[in-house]
Amino acid sequence: MPPEHIGVVITTYNSPLWLAKVLAGYEQQSHRDFTAIIADDGSGAETRAVVDRFRERGILRLEHVWQEDQGFRKCRILNRAIADTPCDYLIFTDGDCIPEPNLVATHHRLAAPGYFLSGGYIKLTLPVSESLTEEEISSGVIFDRDWLIARGQPRSHKLWKLLRKPWKQSLLNRITPAAASWNGMNSSTWTRDLVAVNGFNEDMQYGGLDRELGERLWNYGHKSRQIRYSTVCLHLDHARGYAKPEIWANNRAIRKAVKQNRSWWASNGIVKAAAADS
Repeated sequence: MPPEHIGVVITTYNSPLWLAKVLAGYEQQSHRDFTAIIADDGSGAETRAVVDRFRERGILRLEHVWQEDQGFRKCRILNRAIADTPCDYLIFTDGDCIPEPNLVATHHRLAAPGYFLSGGYIKLTLPVSESLTEEEISSGVIFDRDWLIARGQPRSHKLWKLLRKPWKQSLLNRITPAAASWNGMNSSTWTRDLVAVNGFNEDMQYGGLDRELGERLWNYGHKSRQIRYSTVCLHLDHARGYAKPEIWANNRAIRKAVKQNRSWWASNGIVKAAAADS
């Protein structure tokens, strides 16, 4: 049975220009019955103005879930979005990832009980990212391989993800050596299963937090399906000042323990350990 109500959870933090480009992409989705949920880790007034502008346009059904800026707390705002939504199926992406027009439709069509879907993305260069206009995004031309190359995107086998023939997409999904892991740019599953593993681990900072969720879903009994060539988003480039070696080391230790113990429950997730014990 297909999902009844899809939510697209879009994380953001003080990147209003990128968020506007992303929302312009969601305005063009072929499957229109979804809610765009902005999971905002403490952005200021400029981001709120972008959300209000797109809400006033009346094309998207928009929700803005916001928390105070107290450093990198992406997992916390994601857990709030999961806990608060009435949607039974959730697609997760970031506020710097422009969706191709059939992204929501593809996740909706391929959703299956006991599975999560692992979609694809293409990282754009910074000059190409900055050059894209809302008009070009709305036209869909940005998902043409030759157009991107003419704009300055380097030629690469990664642009094969823009192939439109279903048989080629299916073949490449089967033969790719990449694991069908959870990635925060383009993955989806059922809300009930995210709640069952207690959502994202809030002990995780930047670096592997998405993979850790997928690894716990696997331990819970979930399977994953590779759809990296079936649907794609364009990842806009930006600086990453929050990537630090000590944080990566802590995150790797958490993931190692998840694998060794085959654990699926996040003690510091949607439900906190103290609340669960009381």
